[in-house]
Amino acid sequence: MVQADADNHSFVSHGGCCYHRWMLARYISPYNLYLNPTLVVKQYQYWRLVTNFLYFRKMDLDFMFHMFFLARYCKLLEENSFRGKTADFLYMLLFGATVLTGIVLIGGMIPYLSASFAKIIFLSNSLTFMMVYVWSKQNPYIHMSFLGLFTFTAAYLPWVLLGFSILVGASAWVDLLGMIAGHAYYFLAEVYPRMTNRRPLKTPSFLKALFADEPVVVARPENVRFAAAPFDEIHQD
Repeated sequence: MVQADADNHSFVSHGGCCYHRWMLARYISPYNLYLNPTLVVKQYQYWRLVTNFLYFRKMDLDFMFHMFFLARYCKLLEENSFRGKTADFLYMLLFGATVLTGIVLIGGMIPYLSASFAKIIFLSNSLTFMMVYVWSKQNPYIHMSFLGLFTFTAAYLPWVLLGFSILVGASAWVDLLGMIAGHAYYFLAEVYPRMTNRRPLKTPSFLKALFADEPVVVARPENVRFAAAPFDEIHQD
């Protein structure tokens, strides 16, 4: 796996790593946290739109892997693509959570699919998988190894993890939803602006006002020599 330096003051990854699931299971019932559209609309239990992202269900092998993904790739995104851009990182999470919730709500109304979407009551794993997908799209050529069994490039990481989830008996829908949300964000944030010079996912100013992000300063290494300009450019008027 790709190595990254630890950042103790990371905004989201620090909170994810310090999250104690056993305390949540002991003091708060999962039945008060899961996503239930009927309870949200008719009984005004709006907290379910948020709390379903904070619970990772049973502690099994799939749970351990998603915790690893949350701690590692969330940190990698913060330290690289979103370094000094805390508001942008939070906006990405809000966008992903909104897309995932919308897909589940709309999918629950589609015949032949409603039964499958009705089983998706926690979207925490999907949101975690979304971050893995975004990182893989931004770093497609990094070589990786899966449990030392085989090597591949980061572009195929989401598919490798999807195959592993199916192998351990987890629902494929959970990871697929994360891939859909991640692809939607990557397209609107990276691809579409290059095509049209427009940014539909521009972070709102009120979010940026909440975080005093320090400018990123890149230190210039010493004794660096730059290549000479081409001969034609030197003599060009």
